[in-house]
Amino acid sequence: MDNITENILELHDVETFIGQYHILFGVNITVRKGSATVLLGRNGGGKTTTLETISGLRPPFAGTILLDGKDIAGLPAYEIIQSGVGYVPEDRDIFSDLTIEENLLISSRKGNDYDKRLELVFELFPDMKKYFKKKSRILSGGQAQMLSISRALINDNKLILIDEPSKGLAPILIRELIDRINIIKKDNTVLLVEQNWEMATSVGDYFYIVQDGMTVFECTKEELLADDTIKQKYLGV
Repeated sequence: MDNITENILELHDVETFIGQYHILFGVNITVRKGSATVLLGRNGGGKTTTLETISGLRPPFAGTILLDGKDIAGLPAYEIIQSGVGYVPEDRDIFSDLTIEENLLISSRKGNDYDKRLELVFELFPDMKKYFKKKSRILSGGQAQMLSISRALINDNKLILIDEPSKGLAPILIRELIDRINIIKKDNTVLLVEQNWEMATSVGDYFYIVQDGMTVFECTKEELLADDTIKQKYLGV
C-alpha cells in the first residue's frame, strides 16, 4: 500500500537546535493514520522538542517531516496548523482572561463547521458547555486540560499532537482523560507525549522511545508490555 495512504506523518533524521543547544540528533517516527502513537522516554530526552518541531514552533536544522507525503519541515507554524495539525501544549496555554467560548472561537479555522465541532466538544467534555460563558481562569487543572484539547478538536484536524496531558492531574482525572482520549482516537490520529505509564499504555497503539535526542526503540503496545528489559533500561519501569 502507498505510504501516503498508510502514514499521516513521517520524521526522518530530524535534528533541532534550541539556541546554541543541539537537542534533537536524529529522530525517526512514523505515525499511522487512525492510530495513537506515544513518545516515551525520560525527562529531557527531546520529546516535547519533537512535537514543537513538527508543529513549526522550532524549525528543524536537518531532516524531513512529511505530513500526508508533503515535506513541512521549516514551514511557519500557522501554515502547518492550517494544514490540519492540532497542537495541545504541555502547559495548556489557554487564554485565562477569555471565556471558554472565546478560546474556542479564536481557535476555529476559516471554513470550519464550528457548530458541528462544538457539539462534539460538548459531548466529549460536558464541563465546556457548563462553563461556556465563564472566564477560563475559573477552571480547575483538569478542566483547563479539557479546554486545551477542545481547542484542537474544534477543527477537523487530520493529526492531533498532545503533550503530557496527565501532567499535574489527580489519578481519578487521569483515568477520565484516558477514556476521553480513547474516544478521540476513534476518529482522529493522535501523537502523544506521556510520562504516565497507565495513560501511555491505555491509549497507545505504537510506541517510540526518545533518548538523548534520538529514537532508540520502536514497538507495538504488545511488544512493549512483554519486554521488561526495554522498560527497565529506557523508562525505569
